[in-house]
Amino acid sequence: MTPGNSGASTPEDDDPFGYLYADGQANGAQPPSSGYGYPNSVNRVRTVGQRQYGQVPQQQGAYGQPSAHYAAPESLPGGAPTRQQPQGGGGRGRGPNTKGLLIGAIAVVAAVVIGIGVAMIGDDSGKKDDNQAGGADPTVTQSDEPAPTQKADETASPEELPKIDAKALLPGGGATLASDVKGAAADGGVYVTGLNTPGAQVTWTVNGIPEDGDYTLFTHYSTAGEDQAMTLTVNGKVYGSKLPVQNYRHAQDGDFPNGWTTTYVWPTLTKGTNTINISCEDGDKCNVLLDQLWLKKGKVTR
Repeated sequence: MTPGNSGASTPEDDDPFGYLYADGQANGAQPPSSGYGYPNSVNRVRTVGQRQYGQVPQQQGAYGQPSAHYAAPESLPGGAPTRQQPQGGGGRGRGPNTKGLLIGAIAVVAAVVIGIGVAMIGDDSGKKDDNQAGGADPTVTQSDEPAPTQKADETASPEELPKIDAKALLPGGGATLASDVKGAAADGGVYVTGLNTPGAQVTWTVNGIPEDGDYTLFTHYSTAGEDQAMTLTVNGKVYGSKLPVQNYRHAQDGDFPNGWTTTYVWPTLTKGTNTINISCEDGDKCNVLLDQLWLKKGKVTR
C-alpha cells in the first residue's frame, strides 16, 4: 500500500470519532466499518521505512486553501510533538493550581515548626545562662502544701525529771555503799550492796514531780545467777507487782561485773514530793547491787 491524498481534507478533519458529534453526522460521518471519520477521509498508511524526515514541506496558500501537496506534521524537523499542548483562552478556563496550593501549605507548616523550634531553643538557652557562673542563682520553688509537722511526743525533749546515784540514796536495814564491783554507772562507781537480807532497803525522796499521773521508774542494777524480785513501795503504798530485777544479761552465779542491766515499772505519782522505797521483804529474792534510779513522764520503755 502506498500513501495518497484523496482530496482537500487536512489532518484536523480526520476525526475517527466524528460520527459521535452533531456536525460529523451532518456531514455524513458513519460508525467505522473499514475505516473511521468523515467520508473521503485521508488514508495515510505507509510502508514501514518509507516515511522520510528532514524534508521541508511546501507552504500553504491562503487561509483555508491547502497546498497541493500536504506533508504530515511528523515529517517536520524534530517530528511532531507527541503530546497535545494546552490551549490558552477560549471558553474553558484553567483548573485550580493544586500543585502550587500544596507547596504553599507545606511552606506554612514548615514555617510554624521552625518557629516553635526556635522558641524552645531560646527558652533552653535562657535557662542555661541563668545557671552558668555569673548568672542568676536558681530559684527554689515553694510548695503550697504545709511542711509536715512532727508529733510532739517525738520532737519534744522529755521533761527533765529527777535522777539519783546510789551515794545520794538513803540506805537502811543493813544496806551499805560499796565500789568494789566494776561496771556501775553511778558517779565514782558507787553502788548499794547488802540488800540480800530481809528488812534491807533504800529510800528515795523525789521532789519536783510536775503533775499527777503515770511515770516510769528506771532502776540500774546488777545480778548474777537466778532471777531476783524485790518489793516497791510508793508514798507508803506497795506497788501492785514486784520490782523485776532479773538476770537479763545471763551472768554466771557470782559474776556481778557482767550482770549490769536496767529494769522499769510504771508507778502513779502525785504532783510535788513523792517517796519511793525498794526493800527486801519476806519471800523476795534480793541478791542485787543497785546504783541508779531515774524517772520519765508517762509509760515508756526507755
